[in-house]
Amino acid sequence: MEHLVSPGPACPGHLIGCDTRRLPRWHHDVIVIGAGVAGACAALSAAEAGADVLLLVKDSLDESNTAYAQGGIASVLGDSLRDPGDSLQQHVCDTLEAGAGLCDPDAVRDILTGAPAAIDLLMTHGCRFDCKQDGHPALTREGGHRHRRVLHGHGDGTGRAIIAALSAALRAHPGITILEQAFVIDLLGDDDGIHGALLQHDGQTMVATAAATVLATGGCGRVWRETTNPRGATGDGLALAYRAGARVTDLEFMQFHPTTLYVAGRARLLITEAMRGEGAHLVNNAGERFLLAIHPDGELAPRDIVSTAIIREIQRQDFPHVWLDASHLDPGFLASRFPTIDQACRSIGIDFSQDWIPVHPSAHYHCGGVQVDSHGQTSLPRLLACGEVAASGLHGANRLASNSLLEGVVLGQRAGLTAAGLRPVTQLCHFRRPDPPPIPESLDVSDLTAALRALMWQAVGIERDGIHLARACRSLDFWLRHQARDRFDHRGGWELHNALLVGRLVAHAAHHRPHSCGTHLRRDSDGPAQDWHLGWFRDQNG
Repeated sequence: MEHLVSPGPACPGHLIGCDTRRLPRWHHDVIVIGAGVAGACAALSAAEAGADVLLLVKDSLDESNTAYAQGGIASVLGDSLRDPGDSLQQHVCDTLEAGAGLCDPDAVRDILTGAPAAIDLLMTHGCRFDCKQDGHPALTREGGHRHRRVLHGHGDGTGRAIIAALSAALRAHPGITILEQAFVIDLLGDDDGIHGALLQHDGQTMVATAAATVLATGGCGRVWRETTNPRGATGDGLALAYRAGARVTDLEFMQFHPTTLYVAGRARLLITEAMRGEGAHLVNNAGERFLLAIHPDGELAPRDIVSTAIIREIQRQDFPHVWLDASHLDPGFLASRFPTIDQACRSIGIDFSQDWIPVHPSAHYHCGGVQVDSHGQTSLPRLLACGEVAASGLHGANRLASNSLLEGVVLGQRAGLTAAGLRPVTQLCHFRRPDPPPIPESLDVSDLTAALRALMWQAVGIERDGIHLARACRSLDFWLRHQARDRFDHRGGWELHNALLVGRLVAHAAHHRPHSCGTHLRRDSDGPAQDWHLGWFRDQNG
């Protein structure tokens, strides 16, 4: 049964008031919000199709979730390059299995079929992948994959390599205008669809209008206390789309990466799954490979299974983490294959060729998001979405490792082409919105942000139950209705409001799915995971 989401009293349709006739205006054919792999591909594809593109970047071009991606991009290559026995059908089967029955099979096959062309597109824009001595791609294997089909660049610096190449292409393209340090506050829309966005840039509020707007804002991992995501991943795009009335789906499915460097007082660093693909083992304090008794693929089981096993081993041992052991692998190979991790470990006195690495799961990738079709179109006319902010049906209840960069390229390109093909707006639209009441001076944004992240980790983390989810829903409803219901005038406040809204949506979605499925693990569900789908839900309290 389909349930539609619409903003309730705890969720205003906009964060600040405006009269767009009195504001500086940018007008372009296409607006792209976000410059990770999906946004960059959308902007380049739209511009190459002849559109005049405005690219709005929250921070800088080189700062996105994509830049932190270590593992690589999954693709079944041509017969002479692929792992023996691998095939498109096997990649489809691995994706469906990882997704715990909630993937859209048509979307899976459609997107994975586009993988070779996606690799060609990246290489056209200057991206280079690591190769073996014979010149063929140096493929690796990650959790949930039956074969070695993951391409990587600069060892464990795949994301940085991709972003460096795409950023250079973006800066060089004459049809793309780039605004960095531009925070999008609200989308601007009416019954005819979305016409642009209200944003702050260089301390000034302004409006950008276009025939089409593409959301490519990334994920929301910073809503949780433990996360691999950079500071900017506060769920802004999901909140923007929800406030505008777009359909969202599968929000309960936050994927927790099994292995992040876990040292007290240090930022959490992703330890790529490719280390396990190259032979590293997960062990407990006694040096036992505890996953071998849980899944036939051991450490290379799907991520939801590995993360759950780690958490339960931590609870059984009453110890804050488990260990990743790569000490049996060749030191020279480790240093050349994983230079980012090697440098990070050495900076805190760990030599991973000899020492075990302390690891713990962290919030990593949001499998749900704004519902889109195969070309990135949302439920709202003229609004498209791609990348992690979108839910295309590829990931289901648990993403297969290294499918995210692939999806970003395939759907980013399609969204850009679709946006470029929409008819131009012949008459500029104007919007007038009243200001909410001023925010109380006593509100401590950093304190409420910390409280939100702690609540989400404790109650809406890897293991969940109805009692704690209900309490989280009540707290988040209260915070949105009272502490954060009013007007902010700075990025920190807007990010807080977006994060609170996303946290509320995720908590309500998790509360309304009573059975375990994929990344959504209910401690209070005694029966097997159910192969059923809530789809879009309506918060009855809103």
